[in-house]
Amino acid sequence: MKRPKINVSLYVLIPVIFSGIAIFAIIITYRMMETYAQYPVESISYLQWWSLGIAVFTFLCALLITWLILQPIKQFIKRTENLPVFPKSQIESVKSSKGDDLSAFNTVFEQVTNILSKVEAKELFPEIVGQSKAVRGIFSQVLKIAPTDATVLITGESGTGKELIAQSIYHHSMRKDRPFVKLNCVAIPEGLLESELFGHEKGSFTGATAQKKGKFELANSGTILLDEIGDMPLATQAKLLRVLQEKEFERVGGTRSIRVDVRFMASSNKQLPRLVQDGSFREDLFYRLNVLSLYLPPLRERREDIPLLAEYFLSRASKPVKISPAALQSLIGYSWPGNIRELQNTIERAAVMAENGIIQIHHIPPQMTGGVLGQSVNELPETASIDERLQDIEKKIIVDALIRADGVQVKAAQSLGIKERSLWHRIKKYDIDVTAIKKST
Repeated sequence: MKRPKINVSLYVLIPVIFSGIAIFAIIITYRMMETYAQYPVESISYLQWWSLGIAVFTFLCALLITWLILQPIKQFIKRTENLPVFPKSQIESVKSSKGDDLSAFNTVFEQVTNILSKVEAKELFPEIVGQSKAVRGIFSQVLKIAPTDATVLITGESGTGKELIAQSIYHHSMRKDRPFVKLNCVAIPEGLLESELFGHEKGSFTGATAQKKGKFELANSGTILLDEIGDMPLATQAKLLRVLQEKEFERVGGTRSIRVDVRFMASSNKQLPRLVQDGSFREDLFYRLNVLSLYLPPLRERREDIPLLAEYFLSRASKPVKISPAALQSLIGYSWPGNIRELQNTIERAAVMAENGIIQIHHIPPQMTGGVLGQSVNELPETASIDERLQDIEKKIIVDALIRADGVQVKAAQSLGIKERSLWHRIKKYDIDVTAIKKST
């Protein structure tokens, strides 16, 4: 049986602490005087009354100081709770369950920080759709990485937005007004990749009818991005390593060294350390690239962004289209191996097929319509523990309940048969964006 909690107001607690300190100091002084008997009994009696007066005076001073400190905070919290954007249900849940001011203050400040972080993300990165904690963490890293000239390695599955993040780093860098050159290493045939990177002299090979500048030369004083660098041939990797170390290269068929000043970025959807072990990627080049690394999580690890992304893609449709809660639920429950690119294609296809401007669940491909509750546990990695699998199932059940309750936590908690406080803790634990669910319903 749990012991009942006794909640004491800060207006009482803080003055009592101050008064207790004062009384403790007076008692020590009194005991010392009594021990050494240096003063008559009348002085000791006078000291007792004096001690009581000091304690009362200290209590009143502490009460005044506490009021002066807490009053502006309470006014701020009251104004904040009245804002339409503020999630009041969480504050009411904390107040009803705990009842103490410190818990309510802490919850309000956490929510204010969360809202400000989302506003900052939208203002600083308008080209990227996403407000989940994972995405905001990436934005924070971008703001730290961008002002430097250090090499950046961006990794993540295909379709997670690596090129968009690279563009964001460029736009927030000191070289934003200078060239930004991109090259996809997979799109260029192996025999022409070296020429694309470093250029060639006239007559250096069959078909070289004129001198050509390479991407590095075009990006001089600016930034260059090599996408899917893990597919670069070993011979080209050796020459790229020289450019990164010496800041110079020679055109194909040329003899003159060309010096360049570029900010280098690379991206890959492959695990480069594994390629190094297999011998298909140079170890020294990997260490030269891996100065500042940025990992982009797959869409299945930030499902809270799916409603925002769906809304964004629908806004670009050729006709006004909305998505039904059931269809959105199936999208949130899907694992998205193709990530954002697959989601975009799915939304665009469903928007074309939708009747009356509403995407229903039958407009979604069959492999996605299993819904949150019907999703197979095998979509998790094979190495996932039973706890991770159970947590994944629990999160999907909570998201499903919130969607059916239109984002209202009280209704969702009732449908799940748990207390609202318990639901709130689970929402916080799994970083579920209730605001995004409300917008989508």
